Amino acid sequence: MQLTDKVIIITGGCQGLGRSMAEYFAGLGAKLALVDLNQEKLDDAVAACQAKGVEARAYLCNVANEEQVTHMVARVADDFGAIHGLVNNAGILRDGLLVKVKDGEMTRMSLAQWQAVIDVNLTGVFLCTREVAAKMIELKNSGTIINISSISRAGNVGQTNYSAAKAGVAAATVTWAKELARYGIRVAGIAPGFIETEMTLSMKPEALEKMTSGIPLKRMGKPDEIAHSAAYIFENDYYTGRILELDGGMRI
Repeated sequence: MQLTDKVIIITGGCQGLGRSMAEYFAGLGAKLALVDLNQEKLDDAVAACQAKGVEARAYLCNVANEEQVTHMVARVADDFGAIHGLVNNAGILRDGLLVKVKDGEMTRMSLAQWQAVIDVNLTGVFLCTREVAAKMIELKNSGTIINISSISRAGNVGQTNYSAAKAGVAAATVTWAKELARYGIRVAGIAPGFIETEMTLSMKPEALEKMTSGIPLKRMGKPDEIAHSAAYIFENDYYTGRILELDGGMRI
């Protein structure tokens, strides 16, 4: 599927990997529907895409809210007349150890920490995929859905909630690829390692150095490298049901 004039929805589209993918796809001629919760940042991202000469629109939506997701997908279909792609990129972190004892005091990961990450990072992917797939079938649009997983799907200290969600995303990707192929819909995933985003670059220098030293390529990935890989998945019509790992050779 060539991206020229194709309508692509990107959740978490106003910053980080989402914005990088949006601008990259805009450079390839795609039409962008950017979804997030920050209107100001969404407007900036939309303007950056429009500056590349393509149509782009902003949609405020909490991906963990079923009603909002259903409404958002319907609006995108009405505004653009088609949907050809979805990138499930929205995600949050609420890191913490399951149980921690320090100075004789015990703390536990709260149910709220667990549930918030599961709601956005897993349930949000389910809701967006379900609604977009249904709309694609209704409109008779073939297309591609890309889910952003993580190398943390294998399990990572301090990320019980995040690892569980990203493992669930990877398993769902394979399941949906098998189920939706009959409708001309491919589903694939990307599992990034440590990428240069606002979040990682705000870490303490010593923590950043320690993290980078564990990567065989001795550097973090760049957002454009994730965007390039997402474009490859969109454009390669035989790629489905697999998770593309982009981690510089790192394994958790």
